[in-house]
Amino acid sequence: MKLFLMRHGHAAADADDARRQLSSRGTEATRRIAGFLKTSGALAAVQEIWYSQLVRARQTAELMREELGSAARLVETPGLRPGDDAVAVADRLERLDHGLLIVGHEPQLGALATLLVRGKQAPVGFLVKKSTVIALERSGGRHKKSGRTRWSVCWQVAPELLSPPSAAGAED
Repeated sequence: MKLFLMRHGHAAADADDARRQLSSRGTEATRRIAGFLKTSGALAAVQEIWYSQLVRARQTAELMREELGSAARLVETPGLRPGDDAVAVADRLERLDHGLLIVGHEPQLGALATLLVRGKQAPVGFLVKKSTVIALERSGGRHKKSGRTRWSVCWQVAPELLSPPSAAGAED
């Protein structure tokens, strides 16, 4: 099973954190990542996209689905907010058997990736920047202390690694 962890795109300021929407910068970076991943076919196996209750995560999930041309089911999922404990999400992943993209927040995504790979949440070994995707897969075996499935990182891609969009009127 392939698992993809993605942090939402850059969001505009708002007094109510839960209502913060993607900024134009966040939308553009998410489109670039989605375009790259669509070309590579990396997320073709994704059947569901889980996202937190915060607007910017939902918008990122919807944009990824649209840009990928995916039929993946969008699922607002409890336990994916910035301060939520990664253990509950890791427990849910134990029962999953299909490709999944999780769109969430830091520091929760970094803690989740660390828990899946190392078997414990701290110290956090991953920093997931905005619009960045980390690909993981089950590596067989289990963590000694928790008994959870052991995962391996396949790759990580961030918008700043991709070529910037060409400027209008620029020569090739």
